[in-house]
Amino acid sequence: MSDTLSSLSTSGLTPTRQIQVWSDALTDLCGRFDIDPLEASTFDGLINCTSVSRLKLCQIEASQHRIGHAAPRIRQSDHPYVKIVFQTYGVSHFEQDSRRIDIGPGDCLVYDVSCPHTIVSPAFTRHDVVIVPKELLHERGLGAGNLTACKLSARAGTGRIAHEFVQAAFSEAARLSPNSAIGVADSLIDLLLLPLREVDMTLDRVGPEAMYVRAQGFIREHLRDPELSIDQISTALHCTKRYLHMLFSDRGITVSDYIWQARLQNCRQELEAQNGKTITDVAFSWGFSSSSHFSRVFRKYFGVAPSAIHKAHHGHQRPALAEEV
Repeated sequence: MSDTLSSLSTSGLTPTRQIQVWSDALTDLCGRFDIDPLEASTFDGLINCTSVSRLKLCQIEASQHRIGHAAPRIRQSDHPYVKIVFQTYGVSHFEQDSRRIDIGPGDCLVYDVSCPHTIVSPAFTRHDVVIVPKELLHERGLGAGNLTACKLSARAGTGRIAHEFVQAAFSEAARLSPNSAIGVADSLIDLLLLPLREVDMTLDRVGPEAMYVRAQGFIREHLRDPELSIDQISTALHCTKRYLHMLFSDRGITVSDYIWQARLQNCRQELEAQNGKTITDVAFSWGFSSSSHFSRVFRKYFGVAPSAIHKAHHGHQRPALAEEV
């Protein structure tokens, strides 16, 4: 089963202990921050947290406070997360990179935790939070750089759907098997990205079109390698196989078919050229490891045997594949 719900409350603690406990709780979630209760003599906070695969889902409420971290002591490796905050009660003021974003009920704030920032809540607030490891976003084609904070609406459309999915995932997390949790987490990340893409958020990212071009380039460079595979391509491009499949399926082709078709096109060009190579030489030089397989797929793709192409452009029959004789 997935991790069970854990809760933490500062109620009943001394003021000094309240700040320490809250700081420790945030450190466990996504990094160390400074906590300031502002003019209040005490700090009241409650965190209910669970996990779905590698995602952390939290329901957080707190009295007035300021939270943040400063540039001189921050290392990005200490905060390798993106936070998605759905504000459900109260108002908060977010500042990062000289930008101020005010968020209230129905708003969603997405930001890079590794960048110095502050959040001031002048009164009681409540929000639902998803903490996403940045590497999960990199696997979906987003760049390794910092993300520019973005405010979205969760009142309607994809933002509302995403928030409702977060709430349902939080409620059912403890009942999910490990395999189900992975599937739910993948679906949740993809769903959360929908409203971000709709507003064309300024991400340091490699978009789908650019990633597709990069994939094509990598395939062309390694087309002669008989070991070329989806695993090799996704590793080189730092994206998941699922994302790679999506890039090609959106264009009506599978990754494997793209590779074989590119190889066949190059094979035909060489068979038509006056280069003195045999059909078998050409096939093996473009990553085919079986003469019979090459002959079969070539005939299926072009509607003619490779020996016919070779003969037509050379004026006589060169050594051919056994099944073509």
